[in-house]
Amino acid sequence: MRPVLPLSLAQPLHDAASSRRIESAALSRHPPHTLIERAGLAVARLALALRPLGRHAVVIAGPGNNGGDGLIAARHLAARGWRVDLRLIGAEPRPGTDAAHALDGARAAGLTPLTDLAPLPHDADLVIDALLGLGANRAPDGAFVEAIQAIAALRSAGALVLSVDLPSGLDARTGQPLGADVVEADHTLTFLTLKTGLFTGEGRALAGRLWFDDLGEAPAGNAVAQAPATLFGRERIARWQRDFRRSASSHKGRHGDVVVLGGAPTMRGAAWLAATSALAAGAGRVYAALPDDDGLAWPARPELMHWDIARWSAPAEAWRDVVAVCGCGGGTAIAPALSTVLHGARHVVLDADALNLVAGDESLQAALRRRAVHGWSTLLTPHPLEAARLLGLTSAADVQADRLAAAAQLAQRFGATVVLKGSGSVVASAAQPLSINSTGSSALATAGSGDVLAGWIGGMWAQSPEVSPHDLATAAVAWHGAAAEGHAGPMLAADLVAAMAALHARAA
Repeated sequence: MRPVLPLSLAQPLHDAASSRRIESAALSRHPPHTLIERAGLAVARLALALRPLGRHAVVIAGPGNNGGDGLIAARHLAARGWRVDLRLIGAEPRPGTDAAHALDGARAAGLTPLTDLAPLPHDADLVIDALLGLGANRAPDGAFVEAIQAIAALRSAGALVLSVDLPSGLDARTGQPLGADVVEADHTLTFLTLKTGLFTGEGRALAGRLWFDDLGEAPAGNAVAQAPATLFGRERIARWQRDFRRSASSHKGRHGDVVVLGGAPTMRGAAWLAATSALAAGAGRVYAALPDDDGLAWPARPELMHWDIARWSAPAEAWRDVVAVCGCGGGTAIAPALSTVLHGARHVVLDADALNLVAGDESLQAALRRRAVHGWSTLLTPHPLEAARLLGLTSAADVQADRLAAAAQLAQRFGATVVLKGSGSVVASAAQPLSINSTGSSALATAGSGDVLAGWIGGMWAQSPEVSPHDLATAAVAWHGAAAEGHAGPMLAADLVAAMAALHARAA
């Protein structure tokens, strides 16, 4: 058993279907009830570690194998002298199943499962949520809703909540609640596979601290290769720093040019943040292409240069060898130049207003799709509402309902690499497994943090124009998130640039 985060190596992620296949293969290799006994013991051991002075547990178990894990854990806790209140929700398990074996063992140990929720003690040290697991695919109802609400009440009274495999009511794939009621756990112990839903959407917030136990089953190589997604983190930063070290003879001409197209009047700060971030990432030269450019030096960053307005109307080839970061505070004023950029630049990052312009203009969408035909690379960095506009959906909630599918659809539709921002940012490229970021915190939920990410991507890309956009995006997103970890409260975007730059000094 180990904590999942922070990552030392990228890990395969699975949905319910692939997790079931791996579970079935593992079950076939052992005598009956072997794995459920291991899982239940693991739950009990983690409970004892989390509450070493605890003496009172409430175990709320459902009718399936998830409930069986909880029943076995209850048996082990009772054997250690704990008082255990055991509640069984739903029908009793079918005879001969793992769950029935677990229930028989609990009764043989002297435990008496009750089938109602009242009265529940309010002095419990620990609640084990073993109500609903991997098989849940619809909103909880009836007694299951009452059980989830009872768990919430016990947590409010001071009990620590430990969920088995998944917080009950959470979709294993999307990370979204299946209905209005879902368990909010302090800790979640997941078995055999890491589930995508624990790392994106609401999963990160609802699962608490994540733990993993493979139950002694090393994953088969084909299971890893066929995983629908990959979880990445700080190891991507270390790999970038190892692979792209600067030589002693480096000079700015070797590290590429970035042009930030944006910063319309009243929104100059967005372009300033993106340009500053590109510079801090290591780009050789960074220019700002601003509507109504006054030509004045940038505040506190005289290294940044101006892209002369005459170059806006130059042929598309003028943009060919720069990395164009488009949209940061640009409004509609950048529309004519955006079309030129899409027809000319080999490397383009589209953010914010550039994405909104593309969403509303079929000719820009066609130009974006043609880029892939030319072998030119585009990276889109939408937040959920921008993604919804690009997909023709009604609201951000439509995207959040299935972030994995939304990111994959965008990548396929536009022939681009997509970073769907949010908790557990999703990186998608056509014909590649999805990647989900494990770094970051709520400190990033501030104005301008997206501009910083777009600029950092541009700055990294300028230095390594041949790198795969997918690899580039995962490294930049991991870097962006890592810089905010451990920060108390919201992080100002300008401070985020400084924190990202400080990570340069930590090359592995």
